[in-house]
Amino acid sequence: MSLPIEAAGPVLPATPPDPPVKPRLRGVIHQWSALLAVAAIALLLTQADSGRARIAVLVYGIGLCGLLGTSAVYHRVTWRPAARRRMRRLDHSMIFVLVAGTYTPFALLTFTEPLGTIILAVVWGGALAGMVMAIGWPDAPKKVAAVPYVALGWVGIVGLPQMIDHAGWGAVALVALGGLLYTLGAAAYALKRPDPWPTTFGYHEVFHALVVVAALCHYVAIAIYVLD
Repeated sequence: MSLPIEAAGPVLPATPPDPPVKPRLRGVIHQWSALLAVAAIALLLTQADSGRARIAVLVYGIGLCGLLGTSAVYHRVTWRPAARRRMRRLDHSMIFVLVAGTYTPFALLTFTEPLGTIILAVVWGGALAGMVMAIGWPDAPKKVAAVPYVALGWVGIVGLPQMIDHAGWGAVALVALGGLLYTLGAAAYALKRPDPWPTTFGYHEVFHALVVVAALCHYVAIAIYVLD
């Protein structure tokens, strides 16, 4: 006679899977970069010689410092699940603010009308749409989430002739290099490769490092060529 299943002993719950290992340097790059960015934007404001230029730098600075600061807080703090989800929405939304904010000095100070206004409208409209997507779909697959960042980032290629005329080839080279590095960073994020040292410096840190170097390229372009 077989025993009832209950008699065989209590059914133990399955052991939950171990949480993914968070690399030790997760968020560190953006943490220090955020502090440097605040000082860099303050320096840039001293270089702005008109109200229009100061507005352009302020908008750019909000995007740059906002992205780096939000990313640092999101990745350095251990959040509870609900708070982590909210921070993920904010972190992903700030990427769009950075893209649009970086375009703002070029649109206001380099492009002539009506192109400058058109580019501003397109990039900020696209950023708003991207933020809605980031807030409404925070768990989108990485390969899907990376596409609108890259697409919005290359919108300004339509203004290439004017950038050459008004800012020069040096600015074009820096902007193109920054755009390429942002694109490579998005690819690393989407593909989770390369992942050199997963417990210390993984694919996400590669992404963050490329973002910082790309942002530096654009900062130099704005400082030397746009505000000159």
